[in-house]
Amino acid sequence: MTAEPSLRHASRSAGSLDGARPLDPAALEVLNLPMDDLRVRPLLDELAVEYDTRYGDLFGRKAAAEELNRYPAAEFAAPGGALLMILENAKSIAGGAFRRYDASTAELKRIWTHSGHRRRGLGRLVLAELEALAARRGYTRVYLTTGPRQPEARNLYLKAGYRPQFDLDADPETLKFLAFTKELPEGPRK
Repeated sequence: MTAEPSLRHASRSAGSLDGARPLDPAALEVLNLPMDDLRVRPLLDELAVEYDTRYGDLFGRKAAAEELNRYPAAEFAAPGGALLMILENAKSIAGGAFRRYDASTAELKRIWTHSGHRRRGLGRLVLAELEALAARRGYTRVYLTTGPRQPEARNLYLKAGYRPQFDLDADPETLKFLAFTKELPEGPRK
């Protein structure tokens, strides 16, 4: 699965942030993959390290593995779910997934950008691709949560038009997770 319109839009809007290398749409490929595909492994491995590093003292050292294994892989497969990976020159650099939350809502999960490719607009690109596919699959709303120690994710979701389901003025450390919702635009459905 490729998504040229989104890739062209992302390269124009993302540009080079803080000296990061700009996105080249010609070098990017968006793939819809099963959870056990080897190209997904970098996402899961780096997410486990990220979660343990940020939350080990808050939720315990085994919490990352528990979170990453909480849902069966089948929940991220069509028709109710998907796992998208963005490859640059055949290397996995960003990705994310969604699963059915309820009949009209997709829950976004596992949104990730490789640590060596951050600040390039890839998070926005992943969100746009997931939202577009969820809308084509018939979802009218998305829901997601992020942890209180991920201010970059919090800011990304706010800038992307997500509505916080928590008090923005609350100390994030007093919240177990930060929930967001967003209505999806009506569009062609598959």
